[in-house]
Amino acid sequence: MGIHKIDVATGIQWIEVPEAGLRVLCGCPADAVKHLLKRGLILRKEIKGVACETGPNAILLSDLPIQNGEFANLAEFPVLQMLYKQGLILPDHPNNTGSKPLLIGSADQVDAQLRYIYRGNYGLVSQEEMIEAGAAPEQAAALMRMKLAFAFGRIRPTRDFLDTRIVGDVAVTVADGVSVRRLRPNVFEFRHEGETAVVDLNLKAGETYECPYPLGYRRFEPEYFSIIHSGEGDGWDVNRPSMSSILTYQGRIFLIDAGPQLSHTMAALGIGIDQIDGIFHTHAHDDHFAGLTVLMRAGRRIQYFATPLVRASVAKKLTALLGMEEERFADFFDTRDLPLDAWTDIEGLEVMPILSPHPVETSVFVFRTLWGEGYRSYAHFADIVSMKVLAGMVTDRDDQPGLDAAAFERVRTAYATPVDVKKLDIGGGLIHGDAADFRQDASPRILLAHRAGELTPVEKEIGSSAAFGTADVLIAGESDGLRRHGFGYLAAHLPGAPLHQIRMLLNHPIGEINPGAIILKEGEMPQEVILVLSGRVEKLRTQSGLFGNLSAGAFIGDVAILENRPSQNTYRASSFLRVLRLPPPVYAEVVHRNELQHSRKHVASLGAFLNSTHLFGDNLPATVLERIVDGASVHNFRAGEEISYQDVQVLNIIRSGRVERSIGERVMDILGECDFFGEEIAIFKLPYLFCLKALEETTVIQIPGELLEDVPILRWKLLETYQQRAARALHDEDEPDRLHWNEALSVQVARMDRHHMRLIEIANAIIDNLNTHISERSLANVFDALVDYTRHHMEAEEHLIALYGYPGAAGHARKHAELNDQLAAFRERVLAGDVPEKAVFRQFFENWLIRHISDEDRQYGAFLNAKGVY
Repeated sequence: MGIHKIDVATGIQWIEVPEAGLRVLCGCPADAVKHLLKRGLILRKEIKGVACETGPNAILLSDLPIQNGEFANLAEFPVLQMLYKQGLILPDHPNNTGSKPLLIGSADQVDAQLRYIYRGNYGLVSQEEMIEAGAAPEQAAALMRMKLAFAFGRIRPTRDFLDTRIVGDVAVTVADGVSVRRLRPNVFEFRHEGETAVVDLNLKAGETYECPYPLGYRRFEPEYFSIIHSGEGDGWDVNRPSMSSILTYQGRIFLIDAGPQLSHTMAALGIGIDQIDGIFHTHAHDDHFAGLTVLMRAGRRIQYFATPLVRASVAKKLTALLGMEEERFADFFDTRDLPLDAWTDIEGLEVMPILSPHPVETSVFVFRTLWGEGYRSYAHFADIVSMKVLAGMVTDRDDQPGLDAAAFERVRTAYATPVDVKKLDIGGGLIHGDAADFRQDASPRILLAHRAGELTPVEKEIGSSAAFGTADVLIAGESDGLRRHGFGYLAAHLPGAPLHQIRMLLNHPIGEINPGAIILKEGEMPQEVILVLSGRVEKLRTQSGLFGNLSAGAFIGDVAILENRPSQNTYRASSFLRVLRLPPPVYAEVVHRNELQHSRKHVASLGAFLNSTHLFGDNLPATVLERIVDGASVHNFRAGEEISYQDVQVLNIIRSGRVERSIGERVMDILGECDFFGEEIAIFKLPYLFCLKALEETTVIQIPGELLEDVPILRWKLLETYQQRAARALHDEDEPDRLHWNEALSVQVARMDRHHMRLIEIANAIIDNLNTHISERSLANVFDALVDYTRHHMEAEEHLIALYGYPGAAGHARKHAELNDQLAAFRERVLAGDVPEKAVFRQFFENWLIRHISDEDRQYGAFLNAKGVY
């Protein structure tokens, strides 16, 4: 029967070995289950009278958690499909034979998925976590009781439901007679009885994961206060996006939730990422969460509105996926905490989050604004629970899972709040709502959502449905919001130009460009200067491998006009566009009259170079790029010159030349044109562990970190690159003198494991630099890095174990003090000239930290695991 291989969609493949009963979903980006449904690889069937589905029983994970800016591993819904829709976990189900779904992949990605699924199942897992997030102790106790009711009485580790296989270069058995091994990064070979099949999960440059359903294109019409319906389905609906809405208010645009395919949704509606002012977030399930990476790739930090508990739950799940510290969440979003059950005024738009019982921390939202004789209002109720299910959880025993009668009444009353438009989750089952609960609702317009398929006749009597892209206009707009935004873009682009000239430019016609239309081709002279007012533009230079996107505020053709040269890129509308069309002579005259030609050409020249790099070539607002260019400087290094510590305090982009990056005598890589270095200190405030030397005359663009810190897309790309480089250094098995991370060192608490890996990385930098011609300053830098990070780690560790009442917390803190003293003494000896051999330092580090991890840290790890902390 052999191995069957099917290409399902971009980045998704299917391997089936019928003889071994193995069905592998290879690659699981967002909406992978919908792709399997569309291809007929998941089918509805009946076994012994029980309805269920077919589907995979194993998942092969990508080695890369992020590819081309999108999550590559989102196993939550595929795992749910296996456990519940196939019935592998359901009591007395004919498919529940005791076998568990299988996760296959690298150790770090398997571990990340286990932790992310854990957070997707439960959110915050203890009263301690809820209190740390801001809940009062009595509130935390009540919320934990309710959570346990959804969890059937206890929080269970993900390994209770899943098996795992770690894949390396040596073949590992995944089923009877079937093995898999890694051929190279993200390329795997399956073998069965001499037959092989190769799976390549790498995306090519410019490729993105496919959207499983067609959306078409809609014209976005901003109104004073309106609701655009951007999703009415659920995580299983193969024809529609998951439940979401887009709220417009006084020209501002807010998302309500960020489900899968968000970039496709916004493109279909003609909304660019940098037109988004903020997101109101209900909860952390993937069908409301998977699109966050789109917002993290914006040119500025987008406002994130949620209750503190929802924010904490989302941050823990997101950072589990990305392998970063929870506090880094605020690097990508401008977080704005909202109090429960209270109105918050956001410049005239009032919002009240309401607690909604759900397996993870969840809030539904009511919005209102003053108008006429009162308010216009909208309620977005995703996700909610049916009153029948919730009533079954009511108990008067506060030591049992559930909620009391008073809490039940508060929820029922809140759900019944009358508004002008109310959108409801009616997904049914144990964790979603029921349309019947709203039969008597006094709201004049009710919309039913969060379900796959058509409404039933009974549901049609209760509420309406909404087609994708349609809108409920609560207050019509009377002002020209596009020209108002255009004024701001022009004023920023032409600093110092008098008001009458800006108004003159603004008085030119606003036009519309259809999706798919080429606006300007590479090599053509532009016939007009175009200012993008809304929508998204694709920027291409395929010969250079350059693919990027522009959104509102971007100018097209201005540089070519001023320099009297053809365009260097092709620009193509990827949504409906609204643009301001400016005649080239008029635009050039305004530039010359205000003596802006030199600054515009400088910005154009340096901006064009930065735009040609992977780092800066995508989604940067024009105003942000111009600010960066204004603060950048040019620096030259001679051939053979060692690059100083001072020069890596800023981000360096190589414009010409080559730079060698090494640790000690070990060359890590050679950097060339458009590559960068210095992000560790400039952006992440981490110690710099490398030595750099110009191999030839080299020119770099130096950019201070403060200009880049609040640009999420740059942080995102820099983080992606830094993590890949750090992983290579940490797992390099070819250097026998170096320390290597292995699972035996894991304390099974993700944050502390990351800290320990970082300490090993710094220790390896010290090992590599010993017995070389390293300067005293460089040696001091790496030892200072070890001292500083040790202090940071130990403070975080002591806070964590104290939070959960670890009995050995005081003794652990005393041990930390001893270790700090030992490290300080060793550092002083080295800096005084007593430089040890590599083996001596390695032995010191193993006795100093590795033994501490094995002897002491693993004890608190077991204690925290018992508390549900992983």
